[in-house]
Amino acid sequence: MATELAPVPVPAAARVWPAPGPAARLGAAPFAGFVLSAVLALALALRAPTGLAVLGLAGFGLLHNVLELRYVAGRFAVVLAGPLLRLLLALVTGIVLCRLLPPSRASQAAEILLAYGLLAAACRYGLRGRPRLLAGSAVLLAGAGAASLAFPAYHFVVLAHLHNVVPLLFLAEWSRRLRRGRAAFLVLQSGWVLLVPALLLSGLLDGLLVQRPGGWTDRLAAAYTPPAWLTPTAGLRFLAVFAFLQTMHYVVWVWFLPRYAPEAAERFEARVPALRGGRAWALGAGAGALLALLFAVDYARGRSLYAALASYHAYLEFPVLLMLVLGLGAARGGAGGSAGGPEVDRRGAEVKR
Repeated sequence: MATELAPVPVPAAARVWPAPGPAARLGAAPFAGFVLSAVLALALALRAPTGLAVLGLAGFGLLHNVLELRYVAGRFAVVLAGPLLRLLLALVTGIVLCRLLPPSRASQAAEILLAYGLLAAACRYGLRGRPRLLAGSAVLLAGAGAASLAFPAYHFVVLAHLHNVVPLLFLAEWSRRLRRGRAAFLVLQSGWVLLVPALLLSGLLDGLLVQRPGGWTDRLAAAYTPPAWLTPTAGLRFLAVFAFLQTMHYVVWVWFLPRYAPEAAERFEARVPALRGGRAWALGAGAGALLALLFAVDYARGRSLYAALASYHAYLEFPVLLMLVLGLGAARGGAGGSAGGPEVDRRGAEVKR
């Protein structure tokens, strides 16, 4: 039976899910780190996009999977818990099984349906109590799902690039804790996420882009270019965009967020004690080394295995971000206790189960 404790004030930040996190101030180092990383990643994407995409995946693919899951599960523990977490994991596991099957129109359709099932679950959870918005979201998801089923090749191209863009939303959410310099931080992040790819796709950097078609370059270009736009030049541009964004994606998950959001890792470790300290890093690095070995022996099989395992981190981020956009905190009245923490009632009284 619940026991009511003494009333405690509820800060304004606590009424929004999730709370901003510990206040922070960024010096010059992280700004310089992002700038230098972007310059180096762009140079490599222009000169050797295929090598950057393949070697980056082999070196940091599984490591960033583990670290991203640790951050998301720790930072958004209020949502990723209980029945919703079990439902999301069941849906993503279905996607993993689809990706382990031989590629076919049926397996692609099943993955698409499961992916929209994830988004539908997020909408149902985030929009409870708002039936009109819930109905509207159902209509939008049904329309988008029908388009994806009709044009699966476009669906997977968009998904590949969208996955590399979503760190901008996580960084924007993280930046709420900055006491000063938030605008500059967001401009910097928007620059590498949006401006650099726009420059690459515009053709303004074609003079610096190395033209080496054939082999894996053509295969990767086809995987990351909308089919109607697939020409040798456009394919190389899209491949360069993917290689650049993938590298910066790793910078966010392997360097920035582990260093500047340690409380998320601490919350995760409280839920999963087996991965405390450096064990998560060891798991990611060890699994990555095995994957790199498989890549060296059979790249196609290694890529297929990675695509299946990466489904957990790639797909779980979308329902979380969707619930952020939907304003879950407003629907919940605060950062609730579904993750195991104390709840706060409307009068600001802390309630213990």
